[in-house]
Amino acid sequence: ILEAARLAPSAGNRQPWYFIVVREKSTKERLAEAAAHQMFIADADVIIVGISDPNRSPRWYDKDIMIAMEHMVLVATELGYGTCWIGAFDEDKVKDILGIPEEYRVIALLPVGVPAESPEPRPRRSLEEIAFSEKWGNRLSV
Repeated sequence: ILEAARLAPSAGNRQPWYFIVVREKSTKERLAEAAAHQMFIADADVIIVGISDPNRSPRWYDKDIMIAMEHMVLVATELGYGTCWIGAFDEDKVKDILGIPEEYRVIALLPVGVPAESPEPRPRRSLEEIAFSEKWGNRLSV
């Protein structure tokens, strides 16, 4: 899963990302509390914390790591794991819990584990609603 992130593209090949893999139960619980008390996060087998270095890519550090994180989501799903992108958290608390230096940015938490259930897919908007041909408003025929 981490290899998928490592191989992700980045602007200018700057690769501004770092990842912390958290397995320790007490640390996962503290991270869940820092993430607006979303305690389901602590139940994951691991939490992958995505950190980016604005100094390596001042303009694109956040977008670059988002690509890398989504690569991990896709590979984890393909391998049969469940995951959920977490963006609601107190960044300063996460930095404190994990000892992350101030100059870095925590962009996302990615809990990964064996799914407890397989819910039905949620409704999605149709392609006709979201895709256009050539310019805005020209419906794409699919």
